[in-house]
Amino acid sequence: MGSEPEVMRDKAAMRLWSRSRRSQGKTVALVPTMGFLHDGHLALIRTAHPLADLTVVSIYVNPGQFAPSEDFSTYPSDLTGDLKKLADLGIVHAVFCPSNLYDYEGGFSEMSTADRVSSAVSCIEAEDDGSGHETWIRVEKLERGLCGKSRPVFFRGVATVVAKLFNIVEPDVAIFGKKDYQQWRVICRMVRDLDYAIKIVGSEIVRESDGLAMSSRNVRLSPEERVKALSIYNSMSKAKYTALHEQTTCQEIKDIVIQMVDKAGGRIDCVEVVEQESLVAVEDIRTPVVICVAAWFGKVRLIDNMEINPCGI
Repeated sequence: MGSEPEVMRDKAAMRLWSRSRRSQGKTVALVPTMGFLHDGHLALIRTAHPLADLTVVSIYVNPGQFAPSEDFSTYPSDLTGDLKKLADLGIVHAVFCPSNLYDYEGGFSEMSTADRVSSAVSCIEAEDDGSGHETWIRVEKLERGLCGKSRPVFFRGVATVVAKLFNIVEPDVAIFGKKDYQQWRVICRMVRDLDYAIKIVGSEIVRESDGLAMSSRNVRLSPEERVKALSIYNSMSKAKYTALHEQTTCQEIKDIVIQMVDKAGGRIDCVEVVEQESLVAVEDIRTPVVICVAAWFGKVRLIDNMEINPCGI
């Protein structure tokens, strides 16, 4: 039986909680999530636990990460179940689950208000003065490529809301999963450029026993799509083996992934081989790189990646 974390929905209460603990000399770790927690999220929390005295988990489905055609209204949520998992874990001290962190003043997307409010942990509310927010944070170069090509508003939404979480929780360390590789690098760059005194830790991808990267979206896959989705991991594994054992180009590596995912019935959104820190596409593997993949299976968009570190580097 785990201990019950303190649950806060109000920004001021969360900030007061954190500041009062920090004034006692305690350090704070933050694990930002969008809820519907699975073992991958719990692994992030276990990573955070030894890095600070106290651990805060945020649960917030961020509307700013979704374009009008994307799956905000159907994003899975189970706040009651999430809170039970966190209590059972026994190492979470506070949970921050605000109803809203950004007022779009009716201009966020074409979704109806009913659709947006259907999410258990997100709704669009006006701030006290009735005026909408208009400030965004852009990490201009890192957000352009990879998933940014097909999701132009995604990283603007991520960076802005993560910055707000940092300003509210004021953590000493924050943990992000490396499954969202571009997101992790965007946050690292934002923290560096804006002089946040926060250590950003990237946690390794947690996979199912058959290799599928854990994701809240996996529950929306049909059994047939679930099997087909394994082509992402299998194709990256083959591509990595080829890169490490044969003379090959990055285009040939990408072709392996594209052909295997396509043959399995997936629809490729993005396949790139990029340098690990700058995310700049490369033609040959002479430095540490990462294969980044985004693909659709039915109505579900999945992302995954695999690092390649050539011998001797």
